[in-house]
Amino acid sequence: MPNLENLRKQTKQYLRWHRDRHYPVAAQIRAVLPRYRDLTDAAVLASRFQLSDAQEMVARLRGFESWEALRKGFQTMPSTTTAADPRPVLLQAEPQLFVRDIAASCAFYIGTLGFSLVFTYGEPPFYAQVARDGARLNLRCVDAPVIDPALRERETLLSAAITLEDAKPLFLEYQAAGAPMHQTLRTEPWGARTFIVADPDGNLILFAGKGG
Repeated sequence: MPNLENLRKQTKQYLRWHRDRHYPVAAQIRAVLPRYRDLTDAAVLASRFQLSDAQEMVARLRGFESWEALRKGFQTMPSTTTAADPRPVLLQAEPQLFVRDIAASCAFYIGTLGFSLVFTYGEPPFYAQVARDGARLNLRCVDAPVIDPALRERETLLSAAITLEDAKPLFLEYQAAGAPMHQTLRTEPWGARTFIVADPDGNLILFAGKGG
């Protein structure tokens, strides 16, 4: 869980991207903030996007209605920070999956795996992001497989690994939803319980939780 200072850095990043006319951020703003929903990318980037807007955006991405609600929520959590750390902080990681059809991939991740759409980009869309809780996956449209399908299948080459508290309930959810399993639920030698889902393009997503 990032601390409040890291989230402040995220708000500044969104402000910089908007100021620099970084086009992908327009789609993110439009997807997260309702008042921007009907604007084009150019109109979003030409708008007056302020610190309060960036703060609201970060808060909504974390499940809060406002920055103030997020701040109060973090105040109730125990702090793990003991001193200021001058080192650069990695805020989050977003694996990029290569797919042939953005609409079909979004339908799979949303309809079968329970993710929600964060944004799509392009006309027609060639890039998208989906999220479920703290996990975010970027989908990039390509014309041909980036990884040899036979090699990926043989070597179980993962595209992303997602951790959670207990993998079994999610495995049962995905099994009931008919998600294609590359590997069913099992307990690893080191104690974790894992399973692997294969998406429509063969991307292998590992889900791992504590052992039972």
